[in-house]
Amino acid sequence: MQLEINIIDAFTDTLFKGNSAAVIVTYTWLDDALMQSIASENNLSETAFIVADGKGVYHIRWFSPLTEIDFCGHATLAAAYVLFNKNSNVQSINFSAKAVGILTVAKTDSGKMQMDFPNRMPERIDEIPDSLLAGLSIVPAEVYRNTQAYFVIYDSESDVLNVARDNEKLKQLAPYDVVVTCQATSEKYHDYDFVSRYFWPANGGDEDPVTGSIHTGLAPLWAKRLAKNELVAYQASSRGGVLDCTVADDRVLISGNAVQYLTGFITVEE
Repeated sequence: MQLEINIIDAFTDTLFKGNSAAVIVTYTWLDDALMQSIASENNLSETAFIVADGKGVYHIRWFSPLTEIDFCGHATLAAAYVLFNKNSNVQSINFSAKAVGILTVAKTDSGKMQMDFPNRMPERIDEIPDSLLAGLSIVPAEVYRNTQAYFVIYDSESDVLNVARDNEKLKQLAPYDVVVTCQATSEKYHDYDFVSRYFWPANGGDEDPVTGSIHTGLAPLWAKRLAKNELVAYQASSRGGVLDCTVADDRVLISGNAVQYLTGFITVEE
């Protein structure tokens, strides 16, 4: 069986930046084990599998090299990019995912794609897990948590950029991942409101280049702290990525660019 595969760099307008995701569209779901094997072979942060229901909705599932993921923003952006290219007259796409419901992605006048996600504002915690403190070389100023991750607040960009981590310690926080973040204040990041990095040894690997899903928590957190609902975020991985965020009550709108890296076919046994 041959399957078309597209690899897209998401949250960037420059090839080899942002976060790469593979996108595979099929008529029916492949076996779960096969989807996991394909994702492991791809060895990208995520591989998105899509099946249309014939009623205008695309069901989507996301797999990291290690496991199926409940919610992935950058692979949703990549999937929308592929589908928009296949259907140039379409202005919006509805995805459906078990954990987060209907996700709408729309073209914008700026040329970016805007994703409509649930607001997953984290809550502050006072009892910080020992594994989190031991897993990071710099002590947090504050810690929050939502259903996805621990949110570590630092006082400076240098802390976010230079923090060292112990992946074995952070794995003990499973099923939670870890995002470190601070307000953007330096000249280097003057175009942005906040910066972050995302570590997910429990669910995907070492450091994720750009993470759309975590900004459904980061954006409302910083919107409250900065008293503004429209923010521009930079994820400061080695590849880097830019996310435009709008917080609107119980929704978070996240916009970004994407560029095509590869189109090809993979051959697997049915």
